Amino acid sequence: MNRIRFKKEGRAKFISHLDLMRTMQRVFIRAGVGIKHTEGFNPHPYMNFAMPLSVGTESLCELMDFELTGECLPESVPGRLNAVMPEGITVTECYDAKRKFKDIKWLDIEAILFYYDKVVDPAEISALLSGNELIMEKRTKRSSARVDVRPLIGSASASPLDAGRILLKARLACGDPALSPAQLISAIGQNAPELAPDFTSARRIEVFDMDMNLFR
Repeated sequence: MNRIRFKKEGRAKFISHLDLMRTMQRVFIRAGVGIKHTEGFNPHPYMNFAMPLSVGTESLCELMDFELTGECLPESVPGRLNAVMPEGITVTECYDAKRKFKDIKWLDIEAILFYYDKVVDPAEISALLSGNELIMEKRTKRSSARVDVRPLIGSASASPLDAGRILLKARLACGDPALSPAQLISAIGQNAPELAPDFTSARRIEVFDMDMNLFR
């Protein structure tokens, strides 16, 4: 099994996961990189993504598994794909996958919090996210419940960028259960409305296993 690591930035962050799958299928064809297809009446390329990325979120650490066919070497894949890749998506590595995606347990994220008409002390955000508990309403497609998401935050800190902007860095659980950047920011607003940002921009930075080792 082969794995690529890629970035999804700029305007590409508005590509949905379904459209990303279609994009990758076409890119492999245009690059002349053969990959394994499923069997059956309507075969399609086998592609497995680590964690579907929410629309509007950037990432430096997206992962996708597939299986090369033919004589294409893994080290040639990034260059061939990038030559025909749309703006904002860049393959940085291709290597043999030795671990399963289920081993990913933690995710480092960065988010910029925008405040247009109020002044917020970053230390208050850091203190809120580092407290003993952080109760929020966590919703699913079928229900919602009030839960303590503090155990899902490995670390979190906020620091000033410039007038009206705060940089939030956090390490979040991404197994089962998981906490997304959007849910983290929602928790801030639910627990301290005066700290809720007017707008946010988030991106994934890196993924780790249970022992906080870099996942590859």
